[in-house]
Amino acid sequence: MKFTDGYWLLREGVTAAHPVEVLDVTATDDALEIHAPTQPIRHRGDLLKGPVVTIDAHTPMPDVIGVTFTHFEGERPRGPRFELHRSDTASQVSYDDEYATLTSGSLTLRLSRTSPWRLDFLSGGRVLTSSGPKGMGIMRDTATGAHYLREQLRLGVGTSVYGLGERFGPLVKNGQVVDVWNADGGTATEQAYKNTPFYLTDAGYGVFVDHPGKVSFEVGSEAVSRVQFSVESQQLTYYVIHGPSPRDILRKYTALTGRPALPPAWSFGLWLSTSFTTSYDEKTVTSFIEGMRERELPLSVFHFDCFWMREFNWCDFRWDPRVFPDPEGMLSRLHERGLRVSVWINPYIAQRSPLFAEGRELGHLLRRPDGSVWQWDLWQPGMALVDFTSAAARDWYAAKLAAVLDQGVDCFKTDFGERVPVDVAWSDGSDPERMHNYYTHLYNRTVFDVLRKHRGEGEAVVFARSATAGSQQFPVHWGGDCEATYESMAESLRGGLSLGLSGFGYWSHDIGGFEGTPTPALFKRWLAFGLLSSHSRLHGSSSYRVPWLFDEESVDVLRHFTRLKLSLMPYLYGVARTAAAEGVPMMRAMVLEFPDDPGCAHLERQYMLGPDLLVAPVFSDEGEVSYYVPEGDWTCFPTGATVTGPRWVRERHGFLSVPLLVRPGAVVPVGAVTDRPDYDHADGVTLRAYGLKHGARVTVPIGDVTFTVEREGDTLRASCDTPTAEWGLAAGERTARAAAGTGFLSLELDRTPRSGP
Repeated sequence: MKFTDGYWLLREGVTAAHPVEVLDVTATDDALEIHAPTQPIRHRGDLLKGPVVTIDAHTPMPDVIGVTFTHFEGERPRGPRFELHRSDTASQVSYDDEYATLTSGSLTLRLSRTSPWRLDFLSGGRVLTSSGPKGMGIMRDTATGAHYLREQLRLGVGTSVYGLGERFGPLVKNGQVVDVWNADGGTATEQAYKNTPFYLTDAGYGVFVDHPGKVSFEVGSEAVSRVQFSVESQQLTYYVIHGPSPRDILRKYTALTGRPALPPAWSFGLWLSTSFTTSYDEKTVTSFIEGMRERELPLSVFHFDCFWMREFNWCDFRWDPRVFPDPEGMLSRLHERGLRVSVWINPYIAQRSPLFAEGRELGHLLRRPDGSVWQWDLWQPGMALVDFTSAAARDWYAAKLAAVLDQGVDCFKTDFGERVPVDVAWSDGSDPERMHNYYTHLYNRTVFDVLRKHRGEGEAVVFARSATAGSQQFPVHWGGDCEATYESMAESLRGGLSLGLSGFGYWSHDIGGFEGTPTPALFKRWLAFGLLSSHSRLHGSSSYRVPWLFDEESVDVLRHFTRLKLSLMPYLYGVARTAAAEGVPMMRAMVLEFPDDPGCAHLERQYMLGPDLLVAPVFSDEGEVSYYVPEGDWTCFPTGATVTGPRWVRERHGFLSVPLLVRPGAVVPVGAVTDRPDYDHADGVTLRAYGLKHGARVTVPIGDVTFTVEREGDTLRASCDTPTAEWGLAAGERTARAAAGTGFLSLELDRTPRSGP
């Protein structure tokens, strides 16, 4: 939201008040309380004027400092609030006549006690960002009476801003206006399904605005040298998070807001959907699955979209008996084929659904202030929303899902959750504006918890569309309704990379696009991108996505890239474990791995899949692609050819090829299985070592085994930490010769118990 008319003036109807000096500071062991008038105090008469703001500086964990800016303290507290994870911190407070400081780990907040007003955030004596004169402010709209609190933080020369959720515009947010407000807007607009009030910079810090409702960001767009954020409230809290690297910032941000759960290994295989408005019954489903088997196309999960339920009954969680007369038997038959099963759900109850009357009588549906059930006809006629602020409603909804799980369903696609009204009364008294974005968090947590309870720890996974800060704890998320075009394929990638820079570890998208039917060429290009993503799903709206409906080459392309992904599971699942443990995403914008390379700052058509694999999807029928290679001797994973960076590369690729490069100095474990993702990743593993320098030592954890690869002269030596009786390793190690500095070390290992070495 913009408040000014250029540099000198305020917009018509806007008034502003900014802290101008420090009246007093109260220090405790770990916090500062500051009172600041918004006009100079020259004599006692000035003490009778307002406003005077209260600013509290505090620290929830090392390297993180929060600032709470309050105007009127009498506002009734209303939820929801983000659930933050705090830890002990040995903070330090000091002040003298010139400065008051709060230090947490490597980060210091410094308040200038003399004019002009200034809050600095420093690390190692360097100012990371600042709130200067007329930055923090109370902004009023005299026409509407709206009351906003605003902060502006300095944006240094050359600093790039990322994050703010899954956003489909340019990856670098500088110059953009971003409203954190969930909307069902597809992938082609400034709206987003997954909004987070968190941004990350390449200047050593990130900022999390602790407000679950609407936060308006002006990223170098109102004041071009500032990041501005504002909320309509009497209180605004934000946290500055010091890295110094972007990866470190994400680690600390997700420690504060929650780390992603680790999805089960089977979820990383290929998902095939019925698509949305297509016709499907067990015969159709079986024909798809048989077609995949006959063509030797590995399939892990089959998904039933909306019409597994009867029309106008979404959601009643009952199989349409006209189409699926024996759901339990069908699910059993699918399991016998080695498949997991996903079904579509949403948090809405159509009026025709039997659950509408039940939920209304039990008080589980969202109500208007007059006590009537909130309803509208958009999406499902007469639909209402489940009121997830009620524990009883959550239990009621979870019990309906549990019955579906008992039938044999393995997981849920948790669609929707964005269009949440504000003219309502939540059962727990939550503020409607604050609940709009937060609703998805309660929805997906409810579903994830019932899966965890009924399927066991480590077996829960959803396919979610909407999210907010903290929702990364309930993976997986997919990119929503994209179109069957190269432009939409590119915007989907931008959205996924932006989401990864917002703390989400895993992400997927509809291969081939959701709206429309892709051309065979586009479908094949998207297959390569989709199978080199965290999670991979074939799904469309009005047309099927089985490859033989496009052309026979599509079958070959799907087989090639599916088997490639499954062979990479020892590597990919290790990367997934890192995402769960540290909050660093599997699909990483180049800046995340190479923050000191200015050539990577704006790259949005390529990414790192984990720390060691560079992927550059092809966005043309002809196969022309250009991509940037950072410093070092990189190796083409399929061919072994080397590319030396830093440089831009232009290539032409066929449909069975895509730029896939290995980082110099990496050891990539390759599995022995190419028909399923959930196998013993260490058994029969091959370790591929690329460009290890003399004396290099690389550890490669794979499940419960850790391998170590070392280079000594022209010899590569591998060892593992598992007793040799369990592994066929003489003295626990194998060696191979290195060729031209690049080793390829194959360890044909098995877990057959042995009586001796």
